Amino acid sequence: MAVGARSGTEGPEEPAGSGESAQTAASSVHPSHPEGQSQQAAQGPAADRRPVDEESNGVSGGKGTKSAKKPRAFWKELPILVGIALILALLIKTFLVQAFSIPSDSMQDTLQRGDRVLVDKLTPWFGSKPERGEVVVFHDPGGWLNETPTPEPNPVQKVLSFIGLMPSAEEKDLIKRVIAVGGDTVECQGTGPVKVNGKALKEDSFIFPGNTPCGDRAFGPIHVPKDRIWVMGDHRDDSLDSRYHQNLKGNGTVSVDEVVGRAFTVAWPINRWSTLPVPDTFDQAGLNKAMAATPAALGLVGAVPLVLWRRKRLTKERTPR
Repeated sequence: MAVGARSGTEGPEEPAGSGESAQTAASSVHPSHPEGQSQQAAQGPAADRRPVDEESNGVSGGKGTKSAKKPRAFWKELPILVGIALILALLIKTFLVQAFSIPSDSMQDTLQRGDRVLVDKLTPWFGSKPERGEVVVFHDPGGWLNETPTPEPNPVQKVLSFIGLMPSAEEKDLIKRVIAVGGDTVECQGTGPVKVNGKALKEDSFIFPGNTPCGDRAFGPIHVPKDRIWVMGDHRDDSLDSRYHQNLKGNGTVSVDEVVGRAFTVAWPINRWSTLPVPDTFDQAGLNKAMAATPAALGLVGAVPLVLWRRKRLTKERTPR
């Protein structure tokens, strides 16, 4: 109810002045003049008129007026708010960002067991593919996690995992560093270093202290097929990565279609918060030289016959007959 509002029937009534018609008396009514309102009572049909401002504003207190709507109780709106929050969380998990838990030591010291990382799932929707040096989460390509037991989550964990508020416990996902991409040639002989397209990588900034680049498994040279990646853990002595699955389909490489996204930050625990940038060694221009040289070499081989043919033709035309 609006405080201090007046009903149009409460003012003092006075008869209309002599010589004034009912129409004239009615036309003088205004919400701000109670004495004008009282003149309607004795003027027949004109007296039924009410100031439109009172009822349209929801003023209560007189007959025929409407009371103001009471706000809905908070507990009635709470389920709606929770529902909207869950929908937003599900959309974020599906299209933007998802949290994953680190279950092993294969990425030490970059990632520790129990760390929670956030994975970018948006850029792959726009055609972005994994690049060298990125830490990526990917689904088991088949046979990589056969011997790894999967813990059974409780119902609450299942719900929270489904909406992305908790790392998934059922999905068989792995996290490794991309070493080579489609079109690259990668190898590691003896104690290292790892070479990509013949260029040695300097991995001291992220490889586990005391490990050698090849770990206990030398490999290569291996040509990485198009739309596939070669991955390795930073803890080379404790990572069952591409080196150990060369007998499977893809010869140890992983299809980019299996990649969930790039891990870009450690979000939990708080004292472990950090970003996961690409190490500088993967920015070497030499890594792309082999790939860039191939089209150039093919172009040169194709151009030589054309140049010789053209020179021969010009010489023939200039020769006097």
